[in-house]
Amino acid sequence: MIRHITLPKGFRAAGTTCGIKASGKPDLAIIAGEADCSAAIVTTQNQIVGAPIQWVRSILPSGRGKVRAFVVNSGCSNVCTGKAGLRDAETMAKRTARQLDTTAEKVLVASTGVIGQRLPIGKITAGIDDAGGKLSTRNDAMVMRAMMTTDTRPKTAVVKTHIGGSRVAIAGIAKGAGMIAPSMATMISPVTTDLAISPTLLRKALREVVRTTYNAVTVDSDTSTSDIVAILASGAAGNKSVKAGSADYRKFLATLREVCGELSRAIAADGEGATRLIEVTVSGARNDADAEAAAKSVADSPLFKTAVHGGDPNWGRIAMALGKSSATVRAETLRIRIGGVLVFSNGTGRAFNVARVEEALQQPEVRIEADLGLGKGHFTALTCDLSREYIALNADYTT
Repeated sequence: MIRHITLPKGFRAAGTTCGIKASGKPDLAIIAGEADCSAAIVTTQNQIVGAPIQWVRSILPSGRGKVRAFVVNSGCSNVCTGKAGLRDAETMAKRTARQLDTTAEKVLVASTGVIGQRLPIGKITAGIDDAGGKLSTRNDAMVMRAMMTTDTRPKTAVVKTHIGGSRVAIAGIAKGAGMIAPSMATMISPVTTDLAISPTLLRKALREVVRTTYNAVTVDSDTSTSDIVAILASGAAGNKSVKAGSADYRKFLATLREVCGELSRAIAADGEGATRLIEVTVSGARNDADAEAAAKSVADSPLFKTAVHGGDPNWGRIAMALGKSSATVRAETLRIRIGGVLVFSNGTGRAFNVARVEEALQQPEVRIEADLGLGKGHFTALTCDLSREYIALNADYTT
């Protein structure tokens, strides 16, 4: 039996097939606390957002509070569906709340799939009733499958540790393969922990971790209308509530970053049509903001991503992408490495072993390093190659 999202104490979950997807694959899941949990969310910064995002922002206006459950459907995103879509999101929350004997204001909602279509709300409410009657610690694999759209494989991460004298677990799952370039959010990623911690401190930790994990990922430079990461803390581990600035908080922060980092790498590696995970590290920038801008400029470049797909050691595309970013970049101080091999420095290309670099570009994970030589700023972006399969997947996504 595979356990991940319910591995932390105090959680149950279930997934089901309610008929949203024409394929007949699982398409609805509920993750629930056995009691109210401390919770924190971070949502997309796209100006066009789905009804579920509007709902969760309305019940957690400060991004934190007490939550009992998270209900997710795939196959339809409930975006740009007007007031009817808002009613549908609220209906999902109310129906889930009824299953758990709580209130709708304690239920997070997320939807993913095609934009602009109404949810088949009758099928969804029936699915919620079905999943609500099956909640247990034995359904984690089905929950993950119910969240997936174009994902080719599940994305899960679990870390166990000791905090405050108690054994603590942090677990996360994520869906996302296309329309991936989060802006202060992620695709859809529920995270659970049995740590005792306040909603306020949970929100602080989540926001800090998001920048270098989920927000470091880009598949196609497009920020989804439905992105949400939500963390629920049951407190069932029995530790004394974590205090800000404490050693326990720092350990929690590091563990949360490990979980979210693993999920982020899995998302980038499973990008639509991807054959390689690409890690773009920029160091030596004037500051971290410059490093982030430069790294993401390379990671978002279609010319660079297609070169990696073709195994072409074209360092010029890396230099171009660095230079077009908002970061300060100077050719005379710039150094570029592909797979550890120096290919550019002091304003010009270097003689290098072409066969060695071509081999590095054929590996499942490709490392690009750029030292701007201007300061101490550092950032690593995660992306994937751009293949013909990406075009094939997205050319007829709705048809």
